[in-house]
Amino acid sequence: MRMRPVLIFDGDCGFCTMSVDVVQRLVRPRCEVVAWQHADLEPLGVTEERARHEALWVTPIGRVYGGARAVAKVLLSAGGVWSVVGAVLTLPPVRWVAHGVYRLVADNRERLPGGTAACAVPGATTRRAWPATARHP
Repeated sequence: MRMRPVLIFDGDCGFCTMSVDVVQRLVRPRCEVVAWQHADLEPLGVTEERARHEALWVTPIGRVYGGARAVAKVLLSAGGVWSVVGAVLTLPPVRWVAHGVYRLVADNRERLPGGTAACAVPGATTRRAWPATARHP
């Protein structure tokens, strides 16, 4: 059994890699961090399909949290003020909003800073931050 949780992310995505670098530097979560492309996913109880879809937090006993819940676990693991933010992310209705924001970002990550075509989530329905008919800058 592993002793530390594992944060799994998409190492081919520039936006994801940049985000994980910032989190490691500023938040300092207590976990191993590994790109899914370099992880042995099967013993972690994770499929490649799920790893492509969202960031994952795998506990030492094998429980898997994805997306905004994984982000909350990362923050909770860091302690201090970060754990307060992580705890808030687990509370309804905040967790519902966090889930929506996470999906919006994840489904459009190729359009964000550091993003490239390699960042696109396979099979994701690209969502817009505003309706197609809305005027925006």
